[in-house]
Amino acid sequence: MTSSASATLFLLCGTWFGGAWGYTIPQGPADAVRRGAAINTTRAGFLYGPAVAGGPLYPSGILGQAKIAADIENEQLETTPNTVLVAEDKARASSSAEQYQGLDTFEEYLLLYQGQWAKTLPKGPAPGVLTNYTQDLFFSMERLANSAFSVRRLPRSSELPFQVEYPIVSMVTGSSLSLQKLLQDGRLFYADHRAQAAWPKTTNKFAAACDAYFYISKRGQFLPLAIRTNVGSNLIYTPVDEHADWTLAKIMFNVNDFFFAQTWHLAATHEIVQIAWMAAIRTLSIEHPIYALLDRLTYQLFAIQPLAQSFLFDNGTAFDTLFPITGTGARNFVTELYFNGTGAFKEGYFETDLKKRGLIHGDGPKLAHFPYYENASTIHNAMRSFMRAFIKSFYKSDRAVQGDPEIQAWAAEANGPAKAIGFPSKFDSIDGLVDALTHIAHLVSTVHHSVNTNNLLSISATLPMHPASLYKPVPTAKGITSVAQYLPPLFDPFKTILVAFADIISSARPLIANSTRSLSYMFDSPTFLNGSNRETRTAATNFKEAMFAFSRRIQGRTFDKDGLSQGAPFIWRALDPTEAPFSLTI
Repeated sequence: MTSSASATLFLLCGTWFGGAWGYTIPQGPADAVRRGAAINTTRAGFLYGPAVAGGPLYPSGILGQAKIAADIENEQLETTPNTVLVAEDKARASSSAEQYQGLDTFEEYLLLYQGQWAKTLPKGPAPGVLTNYTQDLFFSMERLANSAFSVRRLPRSSELPFQVEYPIVSMVTGSSLSLQKLLQDGRLFYADHRAQAAWPKTTNKFAAACDAYFYISKRGQFLPLAIRTNVGSNLIYTPVDEHADWTLAKIMFNVNDFFFAQTWHLAATHEIVQIAWMAAIRTLSIEHPIYALLDRLTYQLFAIQPLAQSFLFDNGTAFDTLFPITGTGARNFVTELYFNGTGAFKEGYFETDLKKRGLIHGDGPKLAHFPYYENASTIHNAMRSFMRAFIKSFYKSDRAVQGDPEIQAWAAEANGPAKAIGFPSKFDSIDGLVDALTHIAHLVSTVHHSVNTNNLLSISATLPMHPASLYKPVPTAKGITSVAQYLPPLFDPFKTILVAFADIISSARPLIANSTRSLSYMFDSPTFLNGSNRETRTAATNFKEAMFAFSRRIQGRTFDKDGLSQGAPFIWRALDPTEAPFSLTI
């Protein structure tokens, strides 16, 4: 290896503090030529290789492999203590079988949480999960909090995906409104998981392929209207069905939504950021401030794909043992999602996505409460404020942005060899650059951690309402007498429950809470700030203080006089900046 390549390897995988001169953008043609020589060395050793766990390209070449190894080492150092906590909680749970009373009834599944999982989820499930879990409002408001990426408002001109008879709609809504009238009023919402029916199934695990309607009631609440199974007898369930039937219908939808969230988030966060970072490594000098920023935001990023393959997709791992669709099917589903819209960079911008799905500024009544948006927008605004201060400290005008050959090369690389989808074709302005960088920060934090990490164990994978699969085939007729028979059994084998919890709690990161790995410290890092300037350091301090203040607000939330928090019968704290990480995890 040449001395130049050795230096590049160290700077890619080691620690660089910006040198005595600090981060700089190219200072004229001569400086661009000097920096370009080092960039070319990186390009020769950091190459595009085939995908490892579905989706876009993945690093190869001597520098690419070294960067992967460094990310994996960092990830393992961080998660090893967490693994010890998981093992302790699993051992305690396995010795408590008598406590669970056989899990013969629906309510006995709540016993799984009594005195358990204290190391990995010290605060327990989200307030309301163990008391209000059967409420329809709980089920519907999850679509606006911890699982906010599968639902959309139907445009008034839409054709109805399926029909529900007027008398039933009237009974559900308590009004004279028909399904067509709800549509015309802009009050009808839809989630569609029918595509899951086509993928290969695991043995002895079952699922429907639900689509569902939600609506805004005359009182302004966001509520469920109907769930269709799309398998077998293709039954349509509504809240006026018998309690057991309707409860199972909500569980069947949750099974589909759980699978969707776990596959979708890989395509929508990890893989979008991965390909943008690869293009940046091959085009930005390590002296560039944006390189330093992206290096911070992508901490451990390249560890995710090999871990996902070995932990989620390989034969006999998480998808094969817990979910109704095989690991191979799940990996291919991720790839299909990525290349069929989910992987589009600019289309996923925070408000762009929510507007496109009619969840904000929609053609109809405003959602009275939208917990995901309310939480994420506070963090997003703070991230954007940091990015604006950061970028303006290096670029004094739009012309300066246009004249930076490295960031223009980043855009060209992303749209060329990297084959990124919907990435800016060029950077014309400070605002455009701020938008792109804010979006990357948004993906690694306020998107990812709303559906994964601590969110899983606290609400999105809690039993009895959120199993990863059904354990009996989808009913062919209504009139079931026991919901528990469809849930993971305690025995036959007992490991079913333990495997499920162990895999879920492995995603939790309790040791990150109140540490410098938390979201509050996203920009407050000596490695990043030592090479930066006064404006950037001030902006990082302002961001951290804003996050501490927001965390206090989140931690102070309680139920109001109606037993609700942000319109939901649970308190959602997944985006607490002192507990969520500042970067992607698995």
